[in-house]
Amino acid sequence: MQLIGTFIILLVTIILFISNRIRVDLVAIMALLAFVIFGILEPAEALAGFSNSVVIMIAGLFVVGAGILRTGLAQMAGNLLLKWSGDSERKLFFLLLTIVAGVGAFMSNTGTVALMLPVVVSIAISIKESPSKYLIPLAYIGSLSGLLTLIASPPNLIVSQTMEDYGLGKLGFFQITPIGVIAIVVAIIYLFLVRNTVIPKNKSKGNSSETSQISTKQLAEDYHLGGNLFRVKVENDSKIVESPLADLRTPKQYQVFVLKIERHASEGLRILPITYQEMAGPNSIIHAGDVLFVQGSAEKVSQFANDNGLTIIKEKSEANHLVTKELGMVEVLLTPHSSFINKNIASIGFREKYNLNVIGINRKGNYVLSDMLMQPLRFGDALLVQGSWEDIELLSKETQDVVVVGQPKEYASKASANGKAPIAGAIMLLMVVLMIFEVFPAVVSVLIGAVLMIITGCLRNMDDAYSEMNFESIVLIAAMLPMATALEKTGGMELISTGIIDLLGGFGAMGVLIGVYWLTIIFGQVISNTATAVLFAPIALNAALAIDANPYTFAMMVTAASAMAFLTPFSSPTNALVMTAGGYKFFDFVKVGMPLQIIMFIVMIIVIPILYPL
Repeated sequence: MQLIGTFIILLVTIILFISNRIRVDLVAIMALLAFVIFGILEPAEALAGFSNSVVIMIAGLFVVGAGILRTGLAQMAGNLLLKWSGDSERKLFFLLLTIVAGVGAFMSNTGTVALMLPVVVSIAISIKESPSKYLIPLAYIGSLSGLLTLIASPPNLIVSQTMEDYGLGKLGFFQITPIGVIAIVVAIIYLFLVRNTVIPKNKSKGNSSETSQISTKQLAEDYHLGGNLFRVKVENDSKIVESPLADLRTPKQYQVFVLKIERHASEGLRILPITYQEMAGPNSIIHAGDVLFVQGSAEKVSQFANDNGLTIIKEKSEANHLVTKELGMVEVLLTPHSSFINKNIASIGFREKYNLNVIGINRKGNYVLSDMLMQPLRFGDALLVQGSWEDIELLSKETQDVVVVGQPKEYASKASANGKAPIAGAIMLLMVVLMIFEVFPAVVSVLIGAVLMIITGCLRNMDDAYSEMNFESIVLIAAMLPMATALEKTGGMELISTGIIDLLGGFGAMGVLIGVYWLTIIFGQVISNTATAVLFAPIALNAALAIDANPYTFAMMVTAASAMAFLTPFSSPTNALVMTAGGYKFFDFVKVGMPLQIIMFIVMIIVIPILYPL
């Protein structure tokens, strides 16, 4: 009964996946619960996928990939690819997939896709193409890159270990490379030919925030802040030393706004001076040596400096100096029923209420930067505000009077990571090196990379890291892994494999080889490629030894078939990774993957017996 129940659950799960009426991660959890409810799996067996190293590694790779994106490293890599390819979309397509294959040869295919995903999305956005045009090819080539070296994919290591267990010796590091090179060349040619016809061009679901955000640099340019920002140094004999900012009355007396205070501290035994930056507020106390970032006309700022014993720093102050890890600026719109309408900035107490500075008004394309305090606000006005990111995020929750344009968390993350692309690149390189030389288990190397991305500031904090994880993909993979356990535990795998071998044994070694290949392919569409290799490597070797065929031929066939999971979004972690980002549906993978699956079968059934005669 348990065997029948397992096949029923498997069939219903596949039907629900195909129907696309219920989210795939929810379907996977429902299947997992069914195995427990009907007594097929113990709760510990059903939940084992959530502690699987592959699942943890994928979560870590999301964090590493986010660090690459946030620091601008992905954009830099994309720009370099665009430079190499020139104006040729064809050259770009070939070059992109070739690089994916090259990277995937020396690290896990899942890691390759996770790391290249932000690069591909950045490139697609740069050339105004839909990311979905490139993400299925990315997933497929990422999977096939697992055939280039022994360490590129877990199934390779599993097959190698199984062969050693059978006394046949391990596979060499590059032993499978010829098969991988042929497979990748064929796949790239196919994907190139169908890139504008079969591959869907959906709107990306996962990257809308990246395309809709207006950068703080663009905001500064739109509001023409560059000519109205100055830095002044507070000298020791200045009369404003130890005075609170509120007493200076700079907005009313000078039409000058103090936006930020930069303070150097080197007291004690510190070897290096420490620079503090804080938003200027009414209670801020001015100290000797402080550098004040002020906004106003050159004439008014000069008068303010002369009256108070300040020195204007001649070096030009750029608007990006107002944006740091702690401080930022965003644009806000007045709501139709805002209580601020027809009131001026001075009377609404914006700074006192929100702890933010209003540094500009956009009134239908006319920018007001001076005499703002007494300007009556109108519906349709946009305000440029500056202050701490925490206060800006609090303001974004306000819906009655103002609405913040964009997503402050995205702005804050990018500001925090600004200038840290080399650090992100070094972390990625370290992670790859650790994986190549197997210094630690792959999952540990990935977690080292993820932690370094956070503590070096490539990601702002742990909340930022968690927000970048695609939990739909993580839950989907974790919940599907116990499927293999259920099939093995109930004898389902043994029943099917024995039937196939008995059925095709009369056709000789080639018939059994074809049967093993398709058996691996079919189950590889519904369970992970790692689980597929675990289950079918011993089946293939047993079959080869039983009919006195070359076990290396059968081992290579299982290894190749384990990398050919193209038909479903849940058949491979690489497919699951791109499903949400590309906005794909179930049948998108069937439409693109079915012809490739058939082509690859024809190629492999010719190539592998030539390289490893039966």
